[in-house]
Amino acid sequence: MKNTIKLTLFALTTMLLVNCKSSNRNQSTLTGLSFNDPKNGNYIRSNSFDGQKTPLGMVGVEGGSFTMGQVQDDVMFDWNTTPKKIHVRSFYMDEAEVTNSEYFLYVQYMKDVFPPSDEKYKHIYSSILPDTLVWRKSLGNTDILSENYFRHPAYADYPVVGVSWLQANEYCKWRTNAVNLKTLIDKGHIKNIFEIDSVPNFFDTDVFLADDSKLFAGDTTIYKRGVGRAVRKRGEPRPDRNAFQGARKISQADGILTQRFRLPTEAEWEFAAKANIENREYNNIRGRKKYAWDGKYSRSKNKRTRGDQLANFKQGRGNYSGLSGWSSDGADIPNQIKSYPPNAFGLYDMSGNVAEWVADVYRPIVDNEANDFNYYRGNIFTKKMIDEDGDVVFAATDESPEVEYDTLPNGKIIPKQLPNTIKYIPITKDDTSLRRNFMVADNTDINDGDANSSRFYLEDEDGLNSKPSMYNSPKPPTREIDPNTGEEVLVNDEKRRTTLISNKTRVYKGGSWSDREYWLDPAQRRYLPEYMATNYIGFRCVSDKVGPMTTGNKKARNPSR
Repeated sequence: MKNTIKLTLFALTTMLLVNCKSSNRNQSTLTGLSFNDPKNGNYIRSNSFDGQKTPLGMVGVEGGSFTMGQVQDDVMFDWNTTPKKIHVRSFYMDEAEVTNSEYFLYVQYMKDVFPPSDEKYKHIYSSILPDTLVWRKSLGNTDILSENYFRHPAYADYPVVGVSWLQANEYCKWRTNAVNLKTLIDKGHIKNIFEIDSVPNFFDTDVFLADDSKLFAGDTTIYKRGVGRAVRKRGEPRPDRNAFQGARKISQADGILTQRFRLPTEAEWEFAAKANIENREYNNIRGRKKYAWDGKYSRSKNKRTRGDQLANFKQGRGNYSGLSGWSSDGADIPNQIKSYPPNAFGLYDMSGNVAEWVADVYRPIVDNEANDFNYYRGNIFTKKMIDEDGDVVFAATDESPEVEYDTLPNGKIIPKQLPNTIKYIPITKDDTSLRRNFMVADNTDINDGDANSSRFYLEDEDGLNSKPSMYNSPKPPTREIDPNTGEEVLVNDEKRRTTLISNKTRVYKGGSWSDREYWLDPAQRRYLPEYMATNYIGFRCVSDKVGPMTTGNKKARNPSR
């Protein structure tokens, strides 16, 4: 009897505590105002966020400190990878590179949304296609790969190549929108637009949050359910079953939409590839890692796979895989993803197979003035473009359908911005007034390539423009009319240059199937113009982690008492 009474009291106490906690979450503890209450202003506080879910195809990488640029070998003695200790925030990263089939899905989707048969969209589809001609060699029989590698099902799970840095970024933006669209459909917030022929499939997360009436050709009946329960005033008729349900529309504060997908920064990629978590002993790192795996050698010591290479790389001149009957790395071109053991974070092919684009603009060194918290070079701070009426400006709308295009140095034509997306402009001096953390919109060449880092730092702006720049790379070509034929031709910059480094030059990391073992060290770094593509560079995406830095069920080492 006593035990029954004790159990009853315990249950009642627990229920009381839960109800108190719940009521506190729905009410401001500092003002007493109610949250999510249509009768009291409907001020937002999301109570549904129980922790961030790991995005599909990704693994969690718990952040921490590490020494960036600590290479095992530097045979050129160029100090291109100056060691610097920095801290990296936690994030999610793709288990493996983006594959041909995944990128082909993107290509098919974009073809549906922006059909190339439509005159105003004619260059959009071609701008996202991989360059399959990267496989051609003047003295090599490789046309079989040009014709089959991207689209043939035999290579569906192989990493996509022939993709430039610019194309990889566009894929990341599309993936963000595709995941958010699927989430809203699955949660019942919008109808399944893929089943409605009269509705275009275009979806953009920024547009959805700013003005969702600009999506789906203005058909607002697509939206089924918002957030909360609407309060019907006395005398109002009951809404139709197909009418919008909910107290308000979804906002970023509700935590329903995913974090953006993007290319990893150089620091994030190197941190994830090194995976020093397996070399950790309490709060120290034991030794230095040369590869993404632990150990000094590239061959497996496992009894079953002894002698096999742990990555896909070129083992010597004319030796891409080994002898017939003894293929030590199993491939002579990029191999199927996840063909080799993962590193300590569960990431595949961080050494070998294909090199990978990262977000950073290339500079020869990472100097001591670089930020030691989540280092990244390439920030261009922008804001939404607002018109005279205070409305957000959209690109190439139905009222003004003309799409603006840009010509790259290699002659490719790409859209400056996709139709019906929000226009962004660089921040102004008014936005940076009296700030201490940043002063300009474009921070790409800050401290390395800008006026203050040159010997002309005392010159005014007009005088500086007449001086040679620190990184004097070729200028983009111009399209001019040939006076003889009247045709539009591409005119390249023929001035003699001394460097390929510019604000359009991006870093790529990791060794590939066509690289020697030297490049398997995750700390090594190389660069290429952002508009170029090769048969040995692919990419993978990352997504930011919000909330606690830990990615598992671990608690803080020193919890508050």
